[in-house]
Amino acid sequence: MSSSESSVRDRLVEALREQEEAIADRWVRLQREQAVLGTDMSEQELREEADLLISALATGLSGDVPVERLVTSQNDLRRTVIELSLRRARAGATPTATSLAVLSLKEALLEAVQHKTRDAAELFSAAILVNRLLDAAGALSFETYVEGREEIIQRQSRQLMDLSTPVVRLWRHVLAVPLIGTLDTARTQVVMESLLQAIQDNEARIAIVDITGVPAVDTAVAQHLMHTVNAVRLMGADCVISGIRPPIAQTIAQLGIDLSTILTRATLADALEAAIRLTDRPAVGLDPYRKEAS
Repeated sequence: MSSSESSVRDRLVEALREQEEAIADRWVRLQREQAVLGTDMSEQELREEADLLISALATGLSGDVPVERLVTSQNDLRRTVIELSLRRARAGATPTATSLAVLSLKEALLEAVQHKTRDAAELFSAAILVNRLLDAAGALSFETYVEGREEIIQRQSRQLMDLSTPVVRLWRHVLAVPLIGTLDTARTQVVMESLLQAIQDNEARIAIVDITGVPAVDTAVAQHLMHTVNAVRLMGADCVISGIRPPIAQTIAQLGIDLSTILTRATLADALEAAIRLTDRPAVGLDPYRKEAS
């Protein structure tokens, strides 16, 4: 680090520490004036965010890490920028708005430096250093936002999958999974995990996979069903597939898909009746909610 850069960094640290409150207030106002906020965060939340970032900047600049690597190498500063970005992602701000909000700190910081010196050369050097520093912070916030939103989307997608593939206890030792919509690899995995856990929790002996709501069955869907059946059997249970409508039966036959090792039924009611027989329970005249005689 050159002596001139070291001097500029020292001047910036002085400005950040001596004018911390004024810089924070100015930054909050700039975000609102420039309409770069992109969220309805309260004044107090913005001020707390500003105080944390300004403190982290002062700590980072007081060290000897090059400015280009400061945001990614200084743990406290990196964590502060990442948390800022994730917080705004959860609040619904766009990645552009989040980056612009970080970049708007430049103006507030340079105004504070002007109060420390009137030397044009030093102000120019400070402007270059601030740009390099906050451009890196803006890039990190954008990258973090995108990764954070992707994680949120994946989590919400998984939650929707879980809701769309419930495991229902129909009878003692009998479970059912009513499938609706397309059955792809990701959804098959969710179905399999939920069903296997339910088999263990309920000590189930029969699992009914109802495909009445599946619009079409092709080779891929049939393979997914086979994987589910095999996983259920490994748990010591058996599987019944219901909802085999005439068009689906024709498609399976035309594709040459062998489901001969799997018990299939046209309706869920037929599958339940078969499941009760397999569990040695009478199918007629028994109230499923009545307690068994001890």
